[in-house]
Amino acid sequence: MECDSVETKIETLGDARIPSPIRGGVTGMHNKSFMPDTKRVMVSVAQSTVIRMIKEGKEPPSFELAGPRKKIYFDPKKLRCAIVTCGGLCPGLNDVIRSIVLELHYGYGVRNIYGIRYGLQGFIPEYGHDVMELKPESVVNILEMGGSILGSSRGAQSIEEIVDSLDRMNIGILFMIGGDGTLLAASRIADAIKERGLKTGVVGIPKTIDNDIYMVSRSFGFETAVDVATQAIKGAHNESMGFPNGIGLIKLMGRHSGFIAATTTLAQQNVNFVLIPEVDFDLEGPKGLLCALEDRLKRRKHAVIVVAEGAGQKFFEGTQDDFDESGNVRLKDIGPFLKERILAYFEAKKVETTLKYIDPSYIIRSLPANANDHLFCSFLGRDAVHAGMAGKTRLLMGHWNNHFVHLPMTATAGKRKHVNPEGKLWLSVLDATGQDSLKND
Repeated sequence: MECDSVETKIETLGDARIPSPIRGGVTGMHNKSFMPDTKRVMVSVAQSTVIRMIKEGKEPPSFELAGPRKKIYFDPKKLRCAIVTCGGLCPGLNDVIRSIVLELHYGYGVRNIYGIRYGLQGFIPEYGHDVMELKPESVVNILEMGGSILGSSRGAQSIEEIVDSLDRMNIGILFMIGGDGTLLAASRIADAIKERGLKTGVVGIPKTIDNDIYMVSRSFGFETAVDVATQAIKGAHNESMGFPNGIGLIKLMGRHSGFIAATTTLAQQNVNFVLIPEVDFDLEGPKGLLCALEDRLKRRKHAVIVVAEGAGQKFFEGTQDDFDESGNVRLKDIGPFLKERILAYFEAKKVETTLKYIDPSYIIRSLPANANDHLFCSFLGRDAVHAGMAGKTRLLMGHWNNHFVHLPMTATAGKRKHVNPEGKLWLSVLDATGQDSLKND
């Protein structure tokens, strides 16, 4: 990451002049708890980077620290807010919704909060989706529910029609919970709002179970995914141990980044091979996966393989691309492909094997969040409200250097976070599994 080029300036709708109501009372806030914009979190904490920039006469970039401001932009009694969840399901969606609603209602006294049903479709009249009125009593018990009480959808919608709906509803703050496609749409919505001269803030809460949003060190749902995925590894290991030449093959989430596969492997160290999008591998040849697997079975009589869904896509080159509703290329299914190739390899060698294939992906995506993600989502939702009430816009809530911060949407646009093949995470995976390079060259 080039520290020098990181954008950190946060846009505002105007001067915040209204005294914040969150002093004492239900929220337990006090004057000393207010966060000035001058409190910052360094983008890079590496001493060498900071010293270099100072010597070059540059100010090291830093993010605004999240939290309540002493003055707010919106009058809570007149404000109308909307919340929308977009893209795939993820543990913690309901937690974020609940946190936003409770902070708006009890912290600021906002009484007009609306849930937009089924993603961005909910803004388009032709779909006919109702708007859900959100009150504390409607969200108080949703923590243990998976999915999103608002529903979701994929696919592009007319930005102009979305802004038309926001204008008609007189929405002052739009909270958008979603992944990279949603955040890109949020940026375009903010552009259109600005062009029309409307005073509507757009606050994004990044959602990706894969933990791959650039400049966001942790996204909600990731810890729950790792927690549940470890159970799949336990099951695969037990199955593989139960038969001679037993093989457990688990496919986990990770379209472009292998954070779940790598982290789960370290959390449950019964894995022998890990395949992720960032690290190339071969199937055939003396150093390929099949030969390495054969050697493992000769030595130990069982093996466990974890593969991220985006790994090994080179094996499908020449096949027709298919696209989802959002315009993303649908990945070819590496799990069944590996299963077939492994079984065929050992059948040709007349070696009897028992292979059990496990894909827990959609079970994980629709589960409630675990305790750590409950807490994380609670912070995200409250800090999103504080930012929106202060009139900040075109930003997303991030977690950076162990602090919650405000990130401009431009800081993450068009970029993705990846596992570093030379970094501590991947090198620790190699140490834990004993896995060598699976490339022949």
